[in-house]
Amino acid sequence: MDAYQGDDLVPDIRVLHRVFWSYYPCIRAFRHCKPVVQVDGTHLYGKYKGCLLVAVSQDGNNNIVPIAFAIVEGSAIDRSNGAWSPHRAFHMFCIRHIESNFLRKFKAPYLQKLIVNIERGEAYTNWLDRIPREQYALAFDGGYRWGHMTTNLMECINSVLKGARNLPVTALVKATFYRLNELFTRKRAEAEARINAGHVFSEMVTSKLQANQRASGNIQVSCFDREHEVFEVREMPNGVEYAVDLRQQLCDCREFQVDRILCRHVLACCANQQLDWQVYVHDVYKMDSIRRVYRARFRPQKNPTTWPAYHGPRFVGNSFLRRVAKGRPKMTRFLNEMDTRMLRGPRRCKQCGAEGHSRSRCRQRGGPSAGAPGE
Repeated sequence: MDAYQGDDLVPDIRVLHRVFWSYYPCIRAFRHCKPVVQVDGTHLYGKYKGCLLVAVSQDGNNNIVPIAFAIVEGSAIDRSNGAWSPHRAFHMFCIRHIESNFLRKFKAPYLQKLIVNIERGEAYTNWLDRIPREQYALAFDGGYRWGHMTTNLMECINSVLKGARNLPVTALVKATFYRLNELFTRKRAEAEARINAGHVFSEMVTSKLQANQRASGNIQVSCFDREHEVFEVREMPNGVEYAVDLRQQLCDCREFQVDRILCRHVLACCANQQLDWQVYVHDVYKMDSIRRVYRARFRPQKNPTTWPAYHGPRFVGNSFLRRVAKGRPKMTRFLNEMDTRMLRGPRRCKQCGAEGHSRSRCRQRGGPSAGAPGE
């Protein structure tokens, strides 16, 4: 923003309104991550008020990968001018936030499970029907959310940014630079060690494939189209049947298309038809892809006196965002049902079965502490 003194424009000075930054290794890393981006914000506790936004993704071993950062005056802008619209991107909702909004609307904590499995209540279903089902239900999302139902990825990045929210803007940017360099260096070494040990897939996927391999032993396979890799499987002894299309990477259990990891039915088909199951594992889970996530390296910043000369305007802080009171600011976040213990039903006494009190305060309880209220 322009800076003014009274009604006069001050030349060569700008007010810092918002700032965005990312790093080359993070930009390159996203090419080899899951195509999922989660964005969340946290309040700054330093000299100036504001909100730090962080965008993160995830590699094939469930490691959190920060992509970009921004400091804004308070909230994210929900307009994207089509940049986040299909087929460029697909916007999904966090199921926990839907649950929170549902409980705030109907004031009925014991109905929380209805947001996942609606069985009764026209008002409840009408409320949920206003949300496009592809934006919150795995059965209709087209596999775009890769099984991520919440924005919990953001919670895991707090350890990386611990203490940084109290810093000035310049120091905050510098802190993210050095902490991400440490993160990338450590994860790069872990990936190299696993590759040198002869592992093809990430530890997370290997563990899941081994469990599905053990479960595929009691599955009968019927081949319908060997050329196009279409099969039908039957789990024994329950007799439940599933259709499997390896060419289209589809299975009726939906595990295959949700997270792109081979389910027990796909593994049974590969074993029955002597197919190489490794070709059906998504590339993001291969150790070579995970190594590529952290391949680009951060470079030392060197002495600032050696940097190219800067001839642009001088930036100053926004005085309207400057804190007045000393010490840590009061919380400005509005608490909702995700921050309380109100999700459970009414308290019920185990002694008499009545609601509204616990066993220790029950009048029917024997002993000297069972007196009337006020004694």
